[in-house]
Amino acid sequence: MAERYPAARDAFRLADEVLSFPLSKVCWEGPEEELRKTVHTQPALLTHSVAAWRLMESAGIRPTWVAGHSLGEYSACVAAGALRFEDALKLVHRRGVLMYRAGIERPGAMAAILGLDRDVVTAVCGAAADAGVVQPANLNAPGQVVISGETAAVERACAIARSRGAKRTIRLEVSGAFHSPLMESAAQGLVESLDGNSFRDAEFPVVNNVEARPSQRAEEIRAALKRQLLGAVLWEDSMRFLLSSGCEGFVELGAGKVLRGLIRTLDRETPLYGVEDPETLSATLAGLGVELPAGDRG
Repeated sequence: MAERYPAARDAFRLADEVLSFPLSKVCWEGPEEELRKTVHTQPALLTHSVAAWRLMESAGIRPTWVAGHSLGEYSACVAAGALRFEDALKLVHRRGVLMYRAGIERPGAMAAILGLDRDVVTAVCGAAADAGVVQPANLNAPGQVVISGETAAVERACAIARSRGAKRTIRLEVSGAFHSPLMESAAQGLVESLDGNSFRDAEFPVVNNVEARPSQRAEEIRAALKRQLLGAVLWEDSMRFLLSSGCEGFVELGAGKVLRGLIRTLDRETPLYGVEDPETLSATLAGLGVELPAGDRG
C-alpha cells in the first residue's frame, strides 16, 4: 500500500523517523528473521494497521467503536485519537523489548486449545497447576482458547485437554508466555512508559481487552492498557458486546484475516471487510460505497 498511497507511505516514513531505524526496509525487504523479532514485529504491525486506517479515514469512514486484539489495542487507540501514532510507536517498541527480556528471564510457552469450552480450559489449567503457572490468555472464540505459562505446565495442560476431548492442541511460536504472570517484569516497565505518555479522551469508544467493555476517557484507556499484558484477552466477549450493541459490520485493518474468522464463529451474517493491500482496500471501499479523494488515490 505504501508504494501506491501517500497516506500509507507517510505512516512508514514517520515510523522510520520516530524509531531511528529503517522499519520500512525491514518490512519490505526483510530478512524475515529480522521481521519476526518482536521488537520489529510489534511496530511493524502497528504501522501497517495505522497506514490502513489513514486510508479509510481519508475516505470519510468514521467507526462507532474500535477494538484491537492484544497489540492491536494500540492501533485502536490511535484510530480513536486517544494516542498519537508517534507515542504508540515508542510504546509498542518498548513493549516488544520488555516482552522479549521477560521471556528470557522467565521462559514460557503458549498453546491453542481447540474444541473445548472456556470453562473446561480454565479447569484444565487448574488441573495442570501442579506443574507450574498456566492460565487462559486469549479467549478468542467458542472452542478456541489460548493458554500461557511455564512450559512444563502448558505441556501438561495440553495433555489433559486432549484427554478431555480437545480436537487439537497447538504450540505457538512465541518468545514468551504473554498475558500471564511470567510477564510481570515487562508489565512493570510498560506501566512506567504508559504513565510517561499523554492520552486523550477518545473520539469514539475503544472496547478494551481486559474487560470487553467500551472506554472513552483517557485514564480508563490508559488503565486498561496497563492491565493488558498480564490479563487475558477477552476477544470473544468483546465481539459479543459489539454484535449485541447493533454493530452493522466490521473492518479488519492490517495483516491477515484471523479476526474476521473469529467473528464468523459467532455470527454468519454481519458484513466483514479487510484492508491490508491495494486490492482489499479497493474491495472494501466498494463494499462500503465510498472512495478515496482524488489526491489519495493510487
